[in-house]
Amino acid sequence: MSKIEDLLSQKILILDGAMGTMLQEYKFTEDDFRGNRFQDWPVSLKGNNDLLSITQPKAIAEIHRKYFDAGADIVETNTFSATSIAMADYQMQDLVYELNYESARIAKEVAQKVTFEDPEKPRFVAGAIGPTNKTASMSPDVNDPGFRAISFTELSAAYKEQAKALIDGGVDVLLVETVFDTLNAKAALFAIEDLKEEMQIEIPVMISGTITDASGRTLSGQTAEAFLISISHIPLLSVGFNCALGAKQLTPHLEVLARKSDFGISAYPNAGLPNAFGEYDQSPKEMAEQIREYLSRGLVNILGGCCGTTPAHIKAIASVAKDYAPRKFSNLVQPETETE
Repeated sequence: MSKIEDLLSQKILILDGAMGTMLQEYKFTEDDFRGNRFQDWPVSLKGNNDLLSITQPKAIAEIHRKYFDAGADIVETNTFSATSIAMADYQMQDLVYELNYESARIAKEVAQKVTFEDPEKPRFVAGAIGPTNKTASMSPDVNDPGFRAISFTELSAAYKEQAKALIDGGVDVLLVETVFDTLNAKAALFAIEDLKEEMQIEIPVMISGTITDASGRTLSGQTAEAFLISISHIPLLSVGFNCALGAKQLTPHLEVLARKSDFGISAYPNAGLPNAFGEYDQSPKEMAEQIREYLSRGLVNILGGCCGTTPAHIKAIASVAKDYAPRKFSNLVQPETETE
């Protein structure tokens, strides 16, 4: 299989769309989430999408397949909330390794099958590492600004456990995504570097932040450039943004990254902004046309979709992207040219 680092210099890689949006179509009930194994679990499990990799693995595999068939080069594992920190809401901290390992195994199995069917286009799996439901930089208590609900050490340990299981399950790259607090992300990156040293391996790492509103800052207050500077000490495959904003609103922040960074640039925005009911109305065609601006200006190397996006959105994005060259950046070894 070709290395993902090599392909990044040859073409724009397509990432998948939203897992949650696709799972909503299945209309899974509480019993579906529980399956046979968790019938007697003491708390409600509906909404624990990561658990579906154990209780509804066929559905997870189907979604991965749909995104690959739509043109994705990379699918993300169903592990956005699969840390001990987030799983505490469901009293499932002890299942973290299994959740991540199974999610990675399912995605890798589908990727290998699709690659076998079409060897000219290798498919990859990104181990999704979400931000958790706690923040290391801010207090959740307005009356006690110095309080922290989580420490750097606790975050790092949780991320290390997740990353180990994802690697054991066969992922090709680790994706620290939807970063709203850069200190959380630093804990994840620290854990990954520590794990790489322990396991004596090299694995590419992607990171994707989220600009939370029109201020152009992350939730913890950083601009795009400040976010980039904060994580640039780590050798990364790519840096980018996802979620919160639609493609059009994300453009100026990608410009900053593309201008200042020597890494690949990724973007997987939402399908526009949510309507009054929290739903996403932007059509695949509209989204692809907005993303065309990234392409015509040479801003990106990796493209996909976040909230509200479906295989139809990814198919439209892939169709537009195939006509454009990827952004060039110095961390890539460019092919040698003959001299006279």
